[in-house]
Amino acid sequence: MRLYRIFFLLLLTFFFAKVHGNAPEYVQAMAGPGDGVYSILDKYKAKTPCNIEQFRKINGLKKNQGLQNGREYKLPIFLYTYNGKSIRTTTGVNDLPWAEEVQRYNEVMVKSGLKTGDYRDNKELWVPYHMMYCKNESVPLEEVEAAAITQTATLNKPAKGVPLRGTYDIFGEKYSRVPLESTRLSGKVFYIVSGHGGPDPGAIGTYNSHSLCEDEYAYDVGLRLSRSLLAHGATVYIITRDENDGIREGEILPCDKDETLWVDQRIPAGQSDRLFQRSDQVNMLFEKNQNQGVRYQRLVIIHVDSDDRTEQIDMYFYHRVDDIESKTFATTLYDMIKAKYDEFRKGRGYEGKVTPRDLHMLRETLPTAVYIELGNIKNRTDQSRLVVEANRQLMANWLFDGLVQDAEGK
Repeated sequence: MRLYRIFFLLLLTFFFAKVHGNAPEYVQAMAGPGDGVYSILDKYKAKTPCNIEQFRKINGLKKNQGLQNGREYKLPIFLYTYNGKSIRTTTGVNDLPWAEEVQRYNEVMVKSGLKTGDYRDNKELWVPYHMMYCKNESVPLEEVEAAAITQTATLNKPAKGVPLRGTYDIFGEKYSRVPLESTRLSGKVFYIVSGHGGPDPGAIGTYNSHSLCEDEYAYDVGLRLSRSLLAHGATVYIITRDENDGIREGEILPCDKDETLWVDQRIPAGQSDRLFQRSDQVNMLFEKNQNQGVRYQRLVIIHVDSDDRTEQIDMYFYHRVDDIESKTFATTLYDMIKAKYDEFRKGRGYEGKVTPRDLHMLRETLPTAVYIELGNIKNRTDQSRLVVEANRQLMANWLFDGLVQDAEGK
C-alpha cells in the first residue's frame, strides 16, 4: 500500500509537469506585525478555504498556529515564468475566461503594489492555488490602488460598524486601514501626482532652523486626499510614491530622496526625464482605463510655490491652455476653496486665482488636469498652512469636496 501511494504521488508530479510545463514555484511574502494566515491571504486577494488549507500545508503549519513577524512564508500563489505568448499556453489551461480572470488578478496585484511589474514585461505570472484547483471558490477582485475624511481637521481611523474598503500600506501603519464611507465615486479614476521627488526636493524653505522640502509637504497632502477618494469608492493612482513615509503627523517632515514613481520606478536626475517619466506613466494608465470603458478620469498635480519675495500666496490653480474642460475643472476647485474660506475664515478674503499655464504636466498628459499650488514655502504665514498637520488635512478635505463636486456634476 505504501509503495502504491509513492507511485501515485510520483505519477501525479509527472502529470503536473507534463500538463503545466515545469512545476512553478510559490510566491513568497514576509509576515508583518499582527499578520495571521487570514490577513496575509486577504491582502493578496486569496482568502478562500482552499488557499487557507494549502497555505498551512506548504508552510508546515498546524491549524491554529500563528505567523512569526519578519519570517518569509510561501503563499498559495503559483509563480509561473510567462512564455511571452499567452496565459493559457504558459499554464496549460486552455480556458479563455479563466485566463482573463488570471490576467485581472495580476493587474490588481500590480496596482496594489504587491507585485512589481506587468507579467508581460517581467515574465512573472501569478496564479492563485484556488484558481487552479478549487475553481468553485472566488475572491472579488475590486480595484485596490494603491489606493475618507469628513469635514474636520483630523484623519480618523475606521469607525466601528463602517465597512473596510481595504488596507493600503502606502498610507503608513496608522492609517493603512481605509473605511468605505460611500460608493459615490465608484467608477471614477483619479491620478494624484505630487511634485518633484527622488533626487529633486523642489522648493526649500526654512522654518525655525529646519528645512521644509516642497516634495514632502505636497506628498503628504496628496496622500490625505487619495485616502479620502478611496474611502468613497474611487480608483486612485498615487503616481509619486514613498513607501516609507505614509501620512505623517507633526510639523517637520524630514527631507529624503527615496521617492519612486508608480510602480517601483527609480526617478531620474534629469528634469526632462523626470517629467516625461510621470506624464508617460499617467498617459499609459489613462489609455488603459479608457479602453476598459472608464469615462471620468482626472489628473491632480500638487506643488508648493516658492516666491523669493516671500509674499503670502493663497492656494491657486493652473489649467491647460485652450482647454475648456481643464479650465472648468480648475474653476470648480477654486470655487470650493473660496467657499470654504468664506465659511470658515469670515472676513479674511481669498485671493487665489485660476490661470492657464503651458507646463509640461498639463501640456503632455491626456486626462483632464489641474495643477495646484498650495502656498509659498518661503512665507512665514503660508508655512503654517504646511507645517500644521490640521491645516494639511483641511486642504485635503477641501480639495476632496471640490473633486466630488466636479465628479458628480458629470
